[in-house]
Amino acid sequence: MSMELISIDRNKCKRDGICMAECPFGLISEGEDGGYPATRRAATRICIDCGHCLAVCPHGALTLKGQGPESCLPLDRKLNPSPEATAQLLRSRRSTRNYKDKPVPREVLNELLDISRWAPSVKNAQPTKWLVIESAAEKRRMIELTVDWMRANKSFAGVVSAWEEGKDKILNGAPSLVIAYASDKALKPEIDCTIALTYLDLAAHGKGLGTCWAGLFLAAAFNHPPLLEALALPENHRVHGALMLGYPKYRFARIPQRHPADITWR
Repeated sequence: MSMELISIDRNKCKRDGICMAECPFGLISEGEDGGYPATRRAATRICIDCGHCLAVCPHGALTLKGQGPESCLPLDRKLNPSPEATAQLLRSRRSTRNYKDKPVPREVLNELLDISRWAPSVKNAQPTKWLVIESAAEKRRMIELTVDWMRANKSFAGVVSAWEEGKDKILNGAPSLVIAYASDKALKPEIDCTIALTYLDLAAHGKGLGTCWAGLFLAAAFNHPPLLEALALPENHRVHGALMLGYPKYRFARIPQRHPADITWR
């Protein structure tokens, strides 16, 4: 049965209502023709292509905008980390500020950036775009423009003097600078980019790479027009986050404590 938005394989569909229950906007309902799933009249306009209906059907009976079960990535629950492994991954992630003089292969960066595509975003708009700076000359230019901003604002004197002495305290010698940016027309680009960067951050940690949020660079990118001009982003696009990334020079041996969670229950 073909419809405007979804199609249903009646040989597989059990009419169990799971796709109807899972649609976040209630766009699927029980059709008049035998009780098979059907879409509301406004579904094509409202649907955000989240894929919940396609992903949740245990029978592989639903196709969404031409994308069927066979086009989805396999889900092997045996690969899911245990709760203990997940907790250690999250707790053991630390900011890396000492990197090996070793570039991260392009295929590794592509894999990490590909994983970040599955980060949640407002209305599943997926607005995050990436700029990856690997060139030593380009990184130096970014640092010098950041230092120029610091000098002009008479801030971070220690960082400026360190750079003048040949020490990089802005990118800390990281092989890669990964910048997330988005169009000003996006609904919540700063949130979406931050979540995508967090996915990238944790995926990198899982592959033995080190990262650190590039806060000094970002402060300049938010406030220094020459730096924004040097980034040469498309018109009406803005930087919303950046990570240093590379192979850690040192490995951490333990997990220090943090403040207890501040929780209010109601």
